[in-house]
Amino acid sequence: MAHEALPALIAPILVPQNTAVLIHSFMLLAVAVFAASGALAAGRRKLDLIGVIVLAMVTAVGGGTARDVLLDRHPIFWIADPTFIVACLAATAVTWLWVRYYAPPDRALSYADAIGLAFSGVSGAQVAENLGMSGLIIVLMGTITGCAGGLMRDVLTAQVPLIFRKSELYVTTCIAGLIAYVLLRRFGMTATVAGSIGAAIILGLRLASIRWKITLPEMHLGKDSA
Repeated sequence: MAHEALPALIAPILVPQNTAVLIHSFMLLAVAVFAASGALAAGRRKLDLIGVIVLAMVTAVGGGTARDVLLDRHPIFWIADPTFIVACLAATAVTWLWVRYYAPPDRALSYADAIGLAFSGVSGAQVAENLGMSGLIIVLMGTITGCAGGLMRDVLTAQVPLIFRKSELYVTTCIAGLIAYVLLRRFGMTATVAGSIGAAIILGLRLASIRWKITLPEMHLGKDSA
C-alpha cells in the first residue's frame, strides 16, 4: 500500500508496505488465543463439542468482524482468508484435549483473554491505520477488535460481560496501549516496534490489574437520587 497522510486528529502516520505481514501475524495469534479462551469459557458452562466450537469461533472472530463491518471492509477478514478459521479450530482442539487431561489454572481464562486482547487490539488498530483512518478511529477500532469478541462470549454464556465488571481494568488497558501505539507511529517508529510496545503495554496493564485487582472508580448517585 502506498504511503498516504492520515487525516486529523493524529497525522500523518506512514504505513510501510510490510505492515500487512505484521497485521496477519498479530491477527492469527489473537484468533488462536481468543479461541482458546472461548473454549475454556464453554468448558466451564459444560457445553457439548458443538457449543465449544461455536463459542470459540464467536470469541475469536467476533471483534474483527465488528471492526470490518464498521469500516465497510469486505470481504470480512476470515472469509477473505480461511486460515483464521483453521487457526481457530486448531486452538479449540488443542484446548479441548488439554483440559481433558489437565485441570486449567483458576485464572487460565483471564490470562488467555489478556493475551488475545493485546494482539487483537494492535492488529485492529493496524487495519484501521492501513485504511488511512485518523488516530481516534485507529484507537476505537483497535478497542472494538480487542473487546467485542469477549463481550459476545460472555453474553452467550449468560454472564455479565467482563468489560462491565468492576473486578479489574479491561477496556482501559486496551485504550492505553493503542494510544501509545498511535503516538509512537506519529513520531516515526516502525509498525513492528510500535505494535510490539503497544501489545506489551496492554498485556502488562491487564495482567497487573488481574494480579492486584486494579479498578476504576465507580459512579455513585447522590443521596436524593431514586
